[in-house]
Amino acid sequence: MGAYTIVIADDEALARMDLKEMLEEAGHKVVGQASDGVEAWELVKEKLPDLAILDIKMPKMDGLQAAKLIAHDGLAPVLLLTAFGDEEIIEKAKNSMVFGYVIKPVEEKVLFPAIEIAISQHKKKCEMVNRVKSMEKEIEEKQIINRAKALLMKFYKVTEDQAHTQLQKVSMKRGKSMAEVSSMLVKEILNKKNK
Repeated sequence: MGAYTIVIADDEALARMDLKEMLEEAGHKVVGQASDGVEAWELVKEKLPDLAILDIKMPKMDGLQAAKLIAHDGLAPVLLLTAFGDEEIIEKAKNSMVFGYVIKPVEEKVLFPAIEIAISQHKKKCEMVNRVKSMEKEIEEKQIINRAKALLMKFYKVTEDQAHTQLQKVSMKRGKSMAEVSSMLVKEILNKKNK
């Protein structure tokens, strides 16, 4: 089990104190405590913890709304705490993009595995998002390169292989990626065409 930085939020001071003690005895570092959802969201933005543990029922903004904002901003995984386990609360929790749900009173044997799973799942989600962004960028770059090759073929009457070779040469000569060179070339050719 790793040692994590954690923000905790509960409107009950005693519950926060007990949770903080439980976490710190296990080697975690509580980097912030909040008594309402707005304060929790602001603390998570400021501290960027490994995890936020939020009670659902809090003033100003409940834990579900705070969890949505934290998830939307990609700040940290959220683990919800609640004294209520009814279906409506569970359904709302599912829609708030949380990574776990623990019923009060909090027990170590339930909390610590939930923390590990939440952080692990959040890391996997982040890796997947980064892979998707990388693939989207790669596709976009290939489209730019293909557009540049098509324009070279059309306006300079060269084959696709010749166009590709020309882009590679210019790329190496200028020390830029083929996508950058292709983008500049497309703009240049289109500007000449529009004059």
